[in-house]
Amino acid sequence: MPLAKEKKTAIVKEFQQHPQDRGSEEIQIALLTQRINELTEHLKTHTKDFHSRLGLLKMVSQRKRLLAYLRRKNPGNYKKILEKLSLRK
Repeated sequence: MPLAKEKKTAIVKEFQQHPQDRGSEEIQIALLTQRINELTEHLKTHTKDFHSRLGLLKMVSQRKRLLAYLRRKNPGNYKKILEKLSLRK
């Protein structure tokens, strides 16, 4: 299920680097994290929903790749986003 428009715009405003920023790595990671959290809650009640579980695994691996890219290119922003999103590394 896609994110609500209000939630998505709030996340974009919180993580954008400049006013025209709509798709930087930080925004993509934040949006993926929100979708992962929502899907995790769904899977707690619907344990046999294997199609959604596969989508969750794909999103987690995409976020992992984006985090690895961000760590290589901009370690300062990498540390900031880990703290903001409460991710562990």
